[in-house]
Amino acid sequence: MNYILLSVGSNINPVENFKAASDILAEEQILIDCSSAIVTKPCGYQHQADFLNAAFYLKTSMDHSTLNCSLKGIEKRLGRIKTPIKSGPRTIDLDIIVWNGQIVRDEFYHYEYVQIPICQLAQKHGVML
Repeated sequence: MNYILLSVGSNINPVENFKAASDILAEEQILIDCSSAIVTKPCGYQHQADFLNAAFYLKTSMDHSTLNCSLKGIEKRLGRIKTPIKSGPRTIDLDIIVWNGQIVRDEFYHYEYVQIPICQLAQKHGVML
């Protein structure tokens, strides 16, 4: 089994989309825990609502590539539309940040909205980063 820390973000109906994403992950994987959510200002494109950011800790038998495809499928199911504005509004963003204790995305090092929730869950569950 693989243990994963996901970064989660939304600024379009974020409370509903966080709930929907966690419900889907709980049905399709083993959702262990969710961090506290934080409100953050948008990075890059500024003409949009603030974001709600958090982290999910889950266990899966999927490999990295298969899980990533599954997460992108969940994003689509929840209405995420990719636009030319990479940092634009979104219903949900699910990114694998930590895979079996290894940081696999540089976003962890650059954005507090990724670090804070990930570190909260890592500390709570004894995940060494």
